[in-house]
This record gives sequence, structure tokens and C-alpha cells, in this order.
Amino acid sequence: MVLDTIRTVFVETMEFLKDPKQMTMLFGKLFNIVMILVIAKVSIKVIDALINRFIDTQKNLKFKVDIPRLETMKGVLKSIVKYTIYFIAFTSIIKTFGTDVTALITAAGIGGLAIGFGAQNLVRDIITGFFILFEDQFGVGNYVELEGIQGIVEDMALRVTKIRGFNGDLYIIPNGEIKKVTNKSNGKMRAWVDISIAYEEDIDNAIKVLDEACEKLRQEDARILEGPTVLGVSSLAASDVVISVMAKTVPMEQWAVERLMRKTFKEVFDQKGIEIPYQRRVVINKNP
Repeated sequence: MVLDTIRTVFVETMEFLKDPKQMTMLFGKLFNIVMILVIAKVSIKVIDALINRFIDTQKNLKFKVDIPRLETMKGVLKSIVKYTIYFIAFTSIIKTFGTDVTALITAAGIGGLAIGFGAQNLVRDIITGFFILFEDQFGVGNYVELEGIQGIVEDMALRVTKIRGFNGDLYIIPNGEIKKVTNKSNGKMRAWVDISIAYEEDIDNAIKVLDEACEKLRQEDARILEGPTVLGVSSLAASDVVISVMAKTVPMEQWAVERLMRKTFKEVFDQKGIEIPYQRRVVINKNP
């Protein structure tokens, strides 16, 4: 019975291939499908380039613009364009086979309830993405923490958000799973440095030296928005007195300012002869 079925299929296939009219029609449809896909791909690339040019033009305007928001809008627009063009290409391919798209959509509407249960996550991701965009919760280039993942927002689309971790990993998070957002790029960022001095040093003199160094940093570095301010003694450790200094910086520059503060404080302590304690090891040799 199986052999008869295979034989029948083989005979029908050979008859189809021998019919020039059928072959011409088949190759014509295949050609149309390939052309539709090529046009769709080229259209996406062209529109993406236009979106990039438009966003770059907005950045260069004299008016103050929100760069992260523009970058976020760029990603969302590209996502909308891609899905729209692919949908048009899909319907065009269906028409190539002589299928009535209207009837297909009607049939999809009848089975929409069953499909809807399977597409709940997709719809949730897209709706959440719109809320994130319009509420301006975060944007491309922001330093954020999402669901325990920290990093820089590299791209945001309708369905997913891509975050680049500081170790280089790329995290792709569905928008529907984002329930708690910590945006660490909004407002002034805190730069905190603890500097130690020996117990034998004059604390008031050390604080005065730090105040002078902070005043110089404040005047020379535009990344510092407030401070640096010497807060005073924050800890009495086993072998050192810890003095804390705090500053407020522009977003994403807090770490660079902390490194600069540590370097500056070390240099000024060396110049003033203020000792920064460090561990010492004493070796006693009993042999003559």
C-alpha cells in the first residue's frame, strides 16, 4: 500500500514536471516570492537609513534635545517599520498563491481566541514597551538596573530591551518581564571616596588640605556639579582614621571622578607630608 502511494506521487510529480505551462507558472511564483523578499529587505535598509539621518539631524539642532529619548525612538521606529514591511511581504506572498487575504484574515479572526492565548506574552511585551517609551522610564544610553541586571541600554524595540553589561555580556529582556526599573542616569550621580590617614597625623590639618584640594577640583573639572565636600571622619579603623569625601557629578562620570579624587588626594598628602598608613611586616632574625 505504501509502495502504491509512493508510485502514485512519483507519477503525478513527473507529469507535473513534463507540463511546460505548470513549470512556467511555478517558476513565476518562485521568482515573485524572491523579489518580494528582496524588496522587503531593501526597503527596511533604506527606511532605517532615513530614520538614522532624521535622528542625527535632530541631534544637531540648536535646540536642546533629549539624546537618550531620540535614540530610544529610533529603535522603536525601526522595529515598527520592520514588522510592518514583513507583514506586507507576507500578505503579498499569500496572494501569489491565489489565496484570498480577506478570507484568511476572517478565518484568523474566528480562530483569534485560540491564537490569542498563545500570543499573550507578545502583546504584553509590546504594550509594556509603549508604556516604557511614553513614560520615559529609561532610554538608550542610560545606566539602569532591570530585574537584577545592571548595564547600559544599548537598544530598545517594541518587544525587547537590550542591555550591555559592564563585562561585555548582552542581555535581551522581554519588555513584559520588566516590572521594576532603577534608572541610575537621571539627575546627579554620587562620587564617594574614603581616604585614610595615620593616627599620629593631625586630623584638622588633613581635612584642611583636603578642602583645598577639593576646591581646586571643583574649579577645574566640569564633570563635578556639586562638591567635592569633606564630610569628616567616618570611621576609626584598626590602624587608620578614615575621612570621607563626596561629590555630585554628571551621569556616568561618577567613577571617573572618584578615580581622579583618589589620585589628587594621594598626591596632595605626599606633598604635605601626611602619612597614608599601609600594612608593614617586621621580620626579626634571632641568628647573629
